[in-house]
Amino acid sequence: MSKPAAVILAAGRGERLKEVTGGLPKPLLPLHGKPLVEHVLASLREAGFGRFLLVVGYRHELFYARFAGDRSIHFALQDPVNGTGSAARLAAPFAGGAPFLLMFGDILAAPGDIGSVWKRLLEDDAAAAVVAVKEVDDPWQGAAVYEQDGVVTEIVEKPAPGTSRTRWNSAGIFAFREPVFDALGRIGLSPRGEYELTDALKLLIQDGRRVLAQPLAQAWRDVGRPEDVAAALELTTAPSRE
Repeated sequence: MSKPAAVILAAGRGERLKEVTGGLPKPLLPLHGKPLVEHVLASLREAGFGRFLLVVGYRHELFYARFAGDRSIHFALQDPVNGTGSAARLAAPFAGGAPFLLMFGDILAAPGDIGSVWKRLLEDDAAAAVVAVKEVDDPWQGAAVYEQDGVVTEIVEKPAPGTSRTRWNSAGIFAFREPVFDALGRIGLSPRGEYELTDALKLLIQDGRRVLAQPLAQAWRDVGRPEDVAAALELTTAPSRE
């Protein structure tokens, strides 16, 4: 039986990390001598995934060069780079109608937590999607996820500070079945001028599809700001010298 597939969104430059990355895309930020995205791939492999799609955009040629010869890695080019929703839509041919995991390329998470998101989807035949969530003081920097008995009822992208009635923040890891592509095809531009993956999740909920929340139990880090880099270094390990 073939190993399941995972999609990594790695198209953005990472404007908030420019002073750290310089001209590199954020997923190529070096941590212990190897790019952030390679740490993501290592966790996915340990979680049981064996086929990968990297959705690339900014400086895409650097990804092609880095992973040349790795037959487990495929590429899709997002041009223009205009949001996570349009990036995720590019995964349709790769997924081929089968369930798949999707993860942002700047997220560090434990293999066990990644596996729990995937397992949750497979255990619920009625689920169209599973959203990984992490408890925070205020989810204003990400997406606030509202749930009842584990079922997502509402998602609010970038809520104003202090306005959320939930402490669940979307953790940037998702498991999807094919209906997500219909929803992705119907989203419009957000107020931020981007096609947002969260808008597709909202449409799934409006359509009466079952969207589940899966809490993460282990260490997790969104490497989005310069101050996150030190924490990311603590969560990752240097490559073996053997």
